[in-house]
Amino acid sequence: MAFISEKDRNYLRDVFTRELVNNVRLVFFTQKLGLFVPGVECEYCRETGELLKELSETSDKIKLEVYDFISDEEMVKRYGIERIPAIVIAGEEDYGIRFYGIPSGYEFSSLIETIIDVSKRETKLSKEVKERLARIDKDVVIQVFVTPTCPYCPRMIHTAYQFALENKYITAKGIEVIEFPQLGNYYNVSGVPKTVINDKEEIVGAVPESVFLESIEKALEE
Repeated sequence: MAFISEKDRNYLRDVFTRELVNNVRLVFFTQKLGLFVPGVECEYCRETGELLKELSETSDKIKLEVYDFISDEEMVKRYGIERIPAIVIAGEEDYGIRFYGIPSGYEFSSLIETIIDVSKRETKLSKEVKERLARIDKDVVIQVFVTPTCPYCPRMIHTAYQFALENKYITAKGIEVIEFPQLGNYYNVSGVPKTVINDKEEIVGAVPESVFLESIEKALEE
C-alpha cells in the first residue's frame, strides 16, 4: 500500500517542479533487514523508508541516501545521529536539520516546507530575525517535541529548521515523542509542541519567531 496517494503525488510533483531550485539530500538512517540488534528496535523504520522513497520519486532534485544505524558507523558519527528512524535534510552541506521518527500527519507538511527552503537555500524569516540570528556565534541545539496529530507543531519545527538553515551554529531536531517516550519522560513532555533549547530554556506551545529567538538568546546568556 502506498503511503502517498496518487493525487498527493501529482500535487507534490507540481509544487516541486515550480519551487525546487537546487538538489536536496534526504539522508535516512534506519535498521536494515538482517542487521537487527537487540535494544535497537525501530518500529517505524520500514514505513519511514517507504514514505521517503515515494517522496523522492516525485522530483529528480530530491536524492535519497539510506544508511544503517549499526553498520554505517562512520556516517552515523558524521551526522551525529542518536536514534532511528532519523532523517537529515541537507544540500551540498549539512545544515543541522534533523527529524527523528516518521514524518506523518501534520509533520509531513513541515518536511515539504523544509525541503523547499533547503532547495532554495533561503528562508521566509523576517529581516530583523535574520540579522539577530547572524549574530549568534555559539552552539545552539533546539529540540522540538511533536506528534503527528498536533496542528500547531509544524509551525515550531519549521521555524527551528529555518533558524538552522540561517546559522551554522544552530542544530534543530524534530522529535516525534510518541516513538521516543523515554526521551519525552526525561524532558517532561506533557503537551506538544514543546521546545527545549540547550537543555536550559523551554517553550510550551507555538510562539512567533521573534519570541522563539528570544528564548535562544536567553539560553546563550545563561
